[in-house]
Amino acid sequence: MFNSLSEKLESAFKNLKGQARINDLNIANTVKDIRRALLDADVNFKIAKEFTDKVKDKAIGSKVLNAISPGQQMVKIVQDELTELMGGEPAEFNINGNPAVILIAGLQGSGKTTFTGKLATYLKTQKGKSPLVVAADIYRPAAIDQLTVLAEQIGVDIYKEPETKDAVAIAQNAIKEAKSKNKNVVIIDTAGRLAIDEIMMTEVANIKAAVNPTEILFVVDSMTGQDAVNTAKAFNDRLDYSGVVLTKLDGDTRGGAALSIKYTVNKPIKFMSSGEKIDTLDVFYPDRMAQRILGMGDITSLVEKAQMQFDEEQAKKLEKKIRKNQFDFQDFLEQLQQIKKMGNLKDLMGMIPGVGKAMKDVDVNNDSFKGIEAIIQSMTPEERSNPDLINPTRKTRIAKGSGKDINEINAFLKQFEQMKKMMSMMNKMPIGGGMKNMMRGMK
Repeated sequence: MFNSLSEKLESAFKNLKGQARINDLNIANTVKDIRRALLDADVNFKIAKEFTDKVKDKAIGSKVLNAISPGQQMVKIVQDELTELMGGEPAEFNINGNPAVILIAGLQGSGKTTFTGKLATYLKTQKGKSPLVVAADIYRPAAIDQLTVLAEQIGVDIYKEPETKDAVAIAQNAIKEAKSKNKNVVIIDTAGRLAIDEIMMTEVANIKAAVNPTEILFVVDSMTGQDAVNTAKAFNDRLDYSGVVLTKLDGDTRGGAALSIKYTVNKPIKFMSSGEKIDTLDVFYPDRMAQRILGMGDITSLVEKAQMQFDEEQAKKLEKKIRKNQFDFQDFLEQLQQIKKMGNLKDLMGMIPGVGKAMKDVDVNNDSFKGIEAIIQSMTPEERSNPDLINPTRKTRIAKGSGKDINEINAFLKQFEQMKKMMSMMNKMPIGGGMKNMMRGMK
């Protein structure tokens, strides 16, 4: 996400490369390039100018520390200002109530229904809640069908009245249903339009008045840039919502929406979402997003994603197997499957400092592991647990079963052995490096 903005900001900082100190001239050139990068990212001119004026004032007033270069100092100033522009601190999400009622609003096509399913998954799996999703879009039949499929997929109840043409009544009846079934969160998916109109605004305002929601979330397609910000303002003027959700961050996102919405409507971004997978929803952390925009990665989020998938006891057992050089194909297959659950592979790599830039032109598909999985799944249980059993005859059978040729099988087996040696070496490293520290970090 934000690749173009990241590259242009990096280019702007090059003005200070090799400079012994910050001065008025090199600051002016750098700030001009930063402003141009923000405008190209579809950030409003007023916001871009105010942002760069703050950066300039801080840069002129700062003393360059001996330990860092002027370029590094400017990056730190921009990072702090980006964080502040996007909200500073992560916003609280209120799910208290009996039940808590969350109203979802936004234009058609912004991803409201998908987000409703993702939010239900998040509340169920990470917050221990029992959500009820409500199909209150009475104009688009496909919205009811889509939410029904999502509810079945994630194992939550749905409230719907396909024949009813009163969204307010549906919402009110859903809350009664939630109370009768001891559901502690109600998520109401409302109707949208291709553009703002009075009927839609009146309806969602009437739902708000009728159910008194705990949270009102405005869902915005982050690929629409400044248009998204204008829409956010119109909705906020009518609804006074409590937070924003940025969707489709895996697309060609220029960054304008993420950088401008908080400033424009003074409402926090609470969640960000990418892709269609039901578990690709993240709490929005302004400081982490600033780091990612500046190409610094986001190790904290990566570790948190790993923590949700990897069990500590399982990690300890795996470490013991690696220490004894007993890591086998079954272990490897299980690790691949856990990694796939963490989300889009290229996004995950982008969270590692320095890797995002290196991978920007590389096509990393989530199907990349399929060939490896096919090879391992074509092995017998004995072969998976004891790689030394695999002789030429077995290789031929595995090649046929996986649709690969012998050369690919040989290459994979060789790489697997190299990986085992590397993992074993990491475990022999002293405290301060290697697998031991990785395991501790996972805790």
